[in-house]
Amino acid sequence: MQDVHPSVVIHPSAQLYGRISIGEGSSVWPNVVMRSEMREIVIGRMTNVQDFVMVHVAEPTATIVGDFCSLTHHATIHGCVIEDHCLIGIGAVVMDGAVIGRGSIVAGGAVVPEGMEVPPGSIVAGVPAKVRASRDSSRPNRVNAWMYHRNAQHYARGQHRAWDGPDFEEWKARMEADVEADRDLERYR
Repeated sequence: MQDVHPSVVIHPSAQLYGRISIGEGSSVWPNVVMRSEMREIVIGRMTNVQDFVMVHVAEPTATIVGDFCSLTHHATIHGCVIEDHCLIGIGAVVMDGAVIGRGSIVAGGAVVPEGMEVPPGSIVAGVPAKVRASRDSSRPNRVNAWMYHRNAQHYARGQHRAWDGPDFEEWKARMEADVEADRDLERYR
């Protein structure tokens, strides 16, 4: 059973199995695999699941990803909770029962062990991952999510250069100003 908002862009090569819900404005990129043989996978609004990401559930935990998140290339997300406005770096692994607090960044290649609770506004890196710094990255993470939303809309129309040219630079400047003032959130309340 899948509950996918009609605005979600899903690449044809993505493979989704089991109970999955994906919120408004999100995108699922090439070669993503989401499997939920038990529990469920919940992907929030305006979240991008990038190329080759693996999302799976665990016993006894579901996998919950919040709004305005970026799960970047080759990340593995397994039976955990990722709160709103987070970025999970390239090749990172987040394991069963872990909780990544709102506005955090998990660095590329990091391995967040089972049950680790990352406070909101953290920068996490290493194997095993440790909190290396505290900084609320909600706004830059939202800018990244908006960029992927724009990119997905372009891809859906067969246009593969959404991040190029003066139109993009103008759009990005407006979006960064909207995010800085939290005006972007008014669109998704």
